[in-house]
Amino acid sequence: MSDAVFPLRSIVVSCQAGPDNPLHGPGPMALMARAAEAGGAAGIRANGPADVAAISAAVSVPVLGINKTSDRDGVYITPTFETAAAVVKAGATVVALDGTARPRPDGGSLADLVAEIHDRLGVPVMADVDTLDAGRYARAAGADLVGSTLSGYTASGGPGDDGPDLALVKALAGELDCPVVAEGRYWTRDDVLAAFDAGAHTVVVGTAVTNPMAITRRLVEAVR
Repeated sequence: MSDAVFPLRSIVVSCQAGPDNPLHGPGPMALMARAAEAGGAAGIRANGPADVAAISAAVSVPVLGINKTSDRDGVYITPTFETAAAVVKAGATVVALDGTARPRPDGGSLADLVAEIHDRLGVPVMADVDTLDAGRYARAAGADLVGSTLSGYTASGGPGDDGPDLALVKALAGELDCPVVAEGRYWTRDDVLAAFDAGAHTVVVGTAVTNPMAITRRLVEAVR
């Protein structure tokens, strides 16, 4: 199921904007997704049914849907079947979810959730993980793709700076028998090429493409 999701050595652009961002909302995100597709993106990652619906109507590439809840201290990326079903109904052709072994809000297992998404929704599942152990756990649970998305965003830590966790990408790619997606703090062309050299099948780039506010802040802080 996973082999046909994204081409090898492809770029997926994450089009997300929080409420504090002037680009927040389905309209601006759909325009951002159209621009990314025109630039060669092989897919779009988007959050929530409203944005997924607008983006799915605006682009022809696969949409990787997520559905974040409000609890950032735990499992909050597509934590339940209902949150997955909502973005698939809106047009997502792939679902991404928290693939760590942390307790899920409904008390269920990751394997049961992945199986239910496969059986009832018929779409591939990408597991966002933070460590190699989590990657092993997610693949054993049936995830079709495994991404380094959560490295640096959980108590497990990460590379310790604002760069990508290439070591995790290499470890995942060296051990798992599924496509590995590099995601998290990919800012430059060199970052992306390094991810492919480390064995990534696909690289997701978000802020560096779709968040002018954060890009500007990064440049201003560098000057200061």
